[in-house]
Amino acid sequence: MDDNTAITSPPPVCQLSPEQIAGPYFRNPKLIRRNISEGMDGIPLVLRLTIVDAMTGQPVTGAVVDIWHCNARGAYSGWSKVDPDKEVDVDAIGSIPRTDDDTYLRGGQFTDQQGVVRFTTIYPGFYAGRALHIHVAVRITAGNNYLEERHVAWVGQLYFPEVASRTVLNAREYRGRGTCALNNEQDEFYQGMGGEASTLNVHAIGRDSNEDGFFGHMTIGVDTFAVSSQIKPEDFDKYTV
Repeated sequence: MDDNTAITSPPPVCQLSPEQIAGPYFRNPKLIRRNISEGMDGIPLVLRLTIVDAMTGQPVTGAVVDIWHCNARGAYSGWSKVDPDKEVDVDAIGSIPRTDDDTYLRGGQFTDQQGVVRFTTIYPGFYAGRALHIHVAVRITAGNNYLEERHVAWVGQLYFPEVASRTVLNAREYRGRGTCALNNEQDEFYQGMGGEASTLNVHAIGRDSNEDGFFGHMTIGVDTFAVSSQIKPEDFDKYTV
């Protein structure tokens, strides 16, 4: 081969991240904000997610990334009066009537030029029958009515390393529950829907105490042309959402 011949490498391709169910507690409160904690008690968590096109490896810019999760005691805003120590039999969006209009631990951010969103929240607790997790949805926006955009391209759940979670669950805000959290391997959705590939990289922020909180990060590969089967356009019309 001629030494002067230019060699071009194909663009990097990112693995498509596994989708998981949206669960019954999805809402569309249209809240664009970085800090979603609303003063909830719990160990601080700084979350950074990088959204890339799984076909090209390039950052996905201008997408809306929504996250939602339970508080330290296992309750979701909108369903604060549902007992988190008792298992529910339903997983579909809209299957559990809302009990309130609270909005804690929910919100969305636009991805920047590097495909990154950042959230300030708390480390989630758990509810009966599940491991600790955070729900995520990625909406590919088109036009100016971004908060009305119903095209959800990807839906997933993010899990935590067991060592960090054990530390958190021993903290005052998380103790004294009527049931125990499942570990990741016991969680049917972690096991059956690619949970290992959806586990956050988590690091303690402080050197001396975990009470300073944790930093979690992950890269999520999505198909920008996909339409998720987990949150469908008609789900936005359900009265609970």
